[in-house]
Amino acid sequence: MLITNGRIFTMAGRMIENGYVRINGTKIADVGAMGEFVRNEEGGDIIDVSGAWVMPGLIEAHAHIGITEEKTGVIGDDCNESTNPVTPGLRAVDAVNPMDPAFHDAIAAGITSVMTGPGSANVVGGQFLFMKTHGRCVDDMIVKSPAAMKAALGENPKTSYGDQNEFPATRMGIACLLRKELFQAKQYEASKSGAQGCAADFDMEAWLPVLRREIPLKIHVHRADDILTAIRIAGEFDIKITLDHCTEGHLIADLIAESGFPAIVGTGLTSRNKVEVEYMSFKTAGELADAGVKVAVTTDHPVALIQYLPLCAGLAVKYGLPMEEGLRAITIHPAQICGTDDRVGSLEPGKDADIAIFDGNPMEIFTETLYTIINGEIVYRKED
Repeated sequence: MLITNGRIFTMAGRMIENGYVRINGTKIADVGAMGEFVRNEEGGDIIDVSGAWVMPGLIEAHAHIGITEEKTGVIGDDCNESTNPVTPGLRAVDAVNPMDPAFHDAIAAGITSVMTGPGSANVVGGQFLFMKTHGRCVDDMIVKSPAAMKAALGENPKTSYGDQNEFPATRMGIACLLRKELFQAKQYEASKSGAQGCAADFDMEAWLPVLRREIPLKIHVHRADDILTAIRIAGEFDIKITLDHCTEGHLIADLIAESGFPAIVGTGLTSRNKVEVEYMSFKTAGELADAGVKVAVTTDHPVALIQYLPLCAGLAVKYGLPMEEGLRAITIHPAQICGTDDRVGSLEPGKDADIAIFDGNPMEIFTETLYTIINGEIVYRKED
C-alpha cells in the first residue's frame, strides 16, 4: 500500500508538508517527501489523500474497553474482582471481549491500540494488556501482555472495602497492604533465585516482571497525597510506575517531574462525582508538561467514551498543553509509557503499519477520520 500527498506527522521529530508513507505487508517500509518519492514497480493500492493529515494510529493509554462492555450492564462488566483487595494473578486477556462495540467506535476515531485492564476497586487489581483495536480473537490482537500491573490508592479501594467494614478502610491501610504485597514479592524473588529455591506461587509470579522493571506498576491516583504515596512506595521498592489520572498533579507538578515518572491524565470529560476529583481540570496536562513530565491523555473508557480521546487532548491544548504535545499525548507518549514504542506511536520504517488519516487536526471537533489502517489493512474508510 502507498499513501501519497499527505501532511505527514511522523511524531518522530519530523513533519513533512507533502509526503508519502509506503507500507510493505504489516509494516511501514518508508516515509518521505513527495519530492524524494521513487515509485516501485511491484504495484499495490495507492491512496492519494490530497493534503489530509497522516498520523500514527492514536493510542489510548488507560481504558477498560472490552472488560466493561457497553450495552450489557452488569453481565458484561468484568472490571473489578472486588471480593479480595489483592488479586495480582488476574489477567485482562481472560476478560476482554473483542465484540464490545466500543472497539468499532475506537477504530472510527483513528484509535488503533489501547492499554486495557482491571479497574480500581482493589489495591492490586491484576495485569493489563496492550492490544490492537481490530480483530475477533484477543490473542491475535495482543501487542504486549502483561503490559502493566494495576494498583489503586485513595477513594476507590477505601470505599470498596471500608464500606463493608473490611480491611483496608483507610489510606494507611491501602499503603500498608501494597507495601506488604511488594515486600512478600521481593522475598519470593530472592527465595526463588537462591540455592534452595522455593515452591512456585501463582500470585507472586505475577509480580516478577514488575520487580525486574520490565513492566510498570500502573497506579490509580487522584489526590496529591496519593500521588506522593505512589512515588514514595516506588522509591522504596525500586520499581517503575505510571501515575494514572493524576488529577491533582498540577498542584505538585515539580515533585512529579523530579520523580521522573510519567502521567496518564484524565478524564476531565466527566462530572466531579467524587471528593478526590474536586480539583479536576483540563489544565493539568499542560502544567505537568511545562514542568517536564511525560504526559499521555486518557478517556478512562467507559468513564468517558473512547472515541472522545482526541477531543480530550484538544481540550487539554485549549487549557495550556502545547499543540505538538497534544498530538504526542495520544501517539508516541502513550506508546513510550506503555513500553510499546518499538512497534507503535510513530511513523517510522519497521514499525507496525498502524495509521490514522484525518481531514484536519484530530483534536478539533469537526475533523473526520478518513481512513484507519491497522497492521497494513484498511479497517475503516469514511466513504463506506
